[in-house]
Amino acid sequence: MSIEIKVPTVGESINEVTLVKWLKADGEWADRDEVIAELESEKATFEINAEQAGAVKQIAKEGDTLAIGDIVCSIDTDAVKPAGVPNQKEEPVKEPATVVKETVAADVKATPVAAAMIADKKIDSKKITPSGSNGKIIKQDVLEALSHPGRKPGIELFSRNDRPEKMSNLRKTISRRLVEAKNTTAMLTTFNEVDMGPIMDIRKKYKDKFKEQHGVNLGFMSFFTKACCYALQKFPAVNAYIDGESIIYHDYCDVSIAVSAPKGLVVPVIRNAESLSMAEIEAAVVDLATKAKNNKLTVEEMSGGTFTITNGGIFGSMMSTPIINIPQSAILGMHNIVDRPMAVNGQVVIKPMMYLALSYDHRIIDGRESVGFLVTVKQLLENPALLLFGKDPVDALLEL
Repeated sequence: MSIEIKVPTVGESINEVTLVKWLKADGEWADRDEVIAELESEKATFEINAEQAGAVKQIAKEGDTLAIGDIVCSIDTDAVKPAGVPNQKEEPVKEPATVVKETVAADVKATPVAAAMIADKKIDSKKITPSGSNGKIIKQDVLEALSHPGRKPGIELFSRNDRPEKMSNLRKTISRRLVEAKNTTAMLTTFNEVDMGPIMDIRKKYKDKFKEQHGVNLGFMSFFTKACCYALQKFPAVNAYIDGESIIYHDYCDVSIAVSAPKGLVVPVIRNAESLSMAEIEAAVVDLATKAKNNKLTVEEMSGGTFTITNGGIFGSMMSTPIINIPQSAILGMHNIVDRPMAVNGQVVIKPMMYLALSYDHRIIDGRESVGFLVTVKQLLENPALLLFGKDPVDALLEL
């Protein structure tokens, strides 16, 4: 009997996906629930599994765009399992070292055409410089290696080659949403600067004890997230969005964290960040960043944020105007920490300073609220003890 494996429903607004990679070759045996292919939607990468054990019959090809419900492959359940194929829960038999050496090329990230050329010409894949997405070797890379043996491809100064490459669903979505944000919001950016010295002193003093106690590193993101949550509760318009002729306010802070993934920028969400401890925020950041790096984020983990934080400083950015992550109304941009001369009580003092940028939708957030929000974040970061209450302890005591 042959059963069909179809593209599953992965989200209400997602109508099509791209077949990124086959993990099982045509005719290869797959155990039940074993992963056989990777698909990519406009928001995330996910896997499809064999519903029954059998031989895989590929129908769609890598790079094909498929609609929800389209047939990806079929499983021949009547096929006889080949001898020597281990069960899913069994440890595979270790091959001799000589055999492993001969099959290394099978693990190389390459397009099907490039992989076939590498095998046919018996080229050492380590001597090929990949130029495809995510470090993948493409046909042109192999041709370059064959025509210029002994020289690294890509260093020829006067090459005028053009290399078209299909845009991924994720990149299409990023492009569409960025243009939509610029065209449909009254976006404005306000700037401030923050002295990062107090936070850096705390991290230096407590980082080892924090790691020992909680099992995660004490980073900057927990301080910024905590400060933003207090500021969002003080200025609720920054945590709201426009829906038709209504303004939707949130009594919670679902903070989206912009993360650079292999296939583009993604923004997974830390739910109810206002109720999390510093260690819980750091653990959530590590978990989401790891999933993003491995393309394991789900649609649910990237949906529903109310405010976004992006850190261009890790790439060396000193100043930028981040674009709003619609339908949200504001985004905070962190930047590089640079030692700069500052005037303090009439004296010039060198301090580790960071520029902050808040881009916001002026239709819902007024200048007073945007500036007030950023000043609040600055005050909390420069006086980390205030993060315990969200404001001055005396003001909290007197309910001012």
